[in-house]
Amino acid sequence: MYLNGMAASGKLASFRLPPLPTVSELIKLYNLRAEKQLSQNFLLDLRLTDKLVRQAGNLNNAHVCEVGPGPGGLTRSILNAGATDLLVVEKDSRFIPGLKLLSEAAPGRLRIVHGDILTYRMDRGFPGSISRPWEEDPPNLHIIGNLPFSVSTPLIISWLENIAKRTGPFAYGRTRLTLTFQKEVAERLTASTKSKQRSRLSIMAQYLCTVHHRFTIPGRAFVPKPEVDVGVVHFTPLVQPLIQQPFKLVEKVVRNIFQFRRKRCHRGIGMLFPEACRDALTEELMCKADVEPTLRPTELSIPHFKALADVYAHMCSREPLLLGYNFREELRLKHLAKRRGMQTNMPQAMPPSPEQPN
Repeated sequence: MYLNGMAASGKLASFRLPPLPTVSELIKLYNLRAEKQLSQNFLLDLRLTDKLVRQAGNLNNAHVCEVGPGPGGLTRSILNAGATDLLVVEKDSRFIPGLKLLSEAAPGRLRIVHGDILTYRMDRGFPGSISRPWEEDPPNLHIIGNLPFSVSTPLIISWLENIAKRTGPFAYGRTRLTLTFQKEVAERLTASTKSKQRSRLSIMAQYLCTVHHRFTIPGRAFVPKPEVDVGVVHFTPLVQPLIQQPFKLVEKVVRNIFQFRRKRCHRGIGMLFPEACRDALTEELMCKADVEPTLRPTELSIPHFKALADVYAHMCSREPLLLGYNFREELRLKHLAKRRGMQTNMPQAMPPSPEQPN
């Protein structure tokens, strides 16, 4: 449940944190090291964390959830930007003492959750009074985070599904997100039709949100230095999704098409259907959706995907078993049957011959 003890909601006039150890000093004080297995990379340059926070918009009197604050560099910038209620969710217990120092320096404004953002119920983290109807302006609630590379893609897919269902952090309305990704992932999220970076992520993000790649942070700005640069991406959920079908259905259509990204799109579309009726149903789907079968997946626009999802949904309502069909499972069963057939037809091992008399 939402915790009391917040600062008064009056305007915060040019708040600055009192003198504190620098982030670098905290790292030395608590002997903190970025864990490679957790894909941790610290952003210590407060000019860059301030710039990142500015991409979220006006945070004066805002409610903010920061994902994975680590040693607290971005946390300081969010507090200095005027957030009245900052909830940080940190999985790594090593960072909790340093975050508590920040909490004491900004009394009533910083709440710490020691937990995993993938399972944390953000819909319980803030007061219901901040909610806004979906059709109106976004609530004064923001999600900001310098995400570990290992969690960034599954986390944004999870949040996109929340957007489609208006659950989790989007139970409050069209909550905005400002997040970091590997530069290549950031480019995929924002890639336009015919771009080489066009991918499943492009379609899933752009049919639900307005997505902007704000700027790139060079890898050398992080400690330790990653092998890639980092992109800052801003998301604002759309009032109406550009494809109005269930998230799982859209995701299935998009995933199947992009698994053969270098082939013509009919190849991936065919994998939506069982082998016995694949050719006929693929032709029906593409014909009714008015999609040219020679187009590559990267050449398909969101209106193309909308038409394909709408026709596929109609076909699934006609044949309900289609929605649950998975061609990989069909391949697995065929492979098992083939192996069993080979074992059945394999000649039995000859019994050992009796020893010959001397």
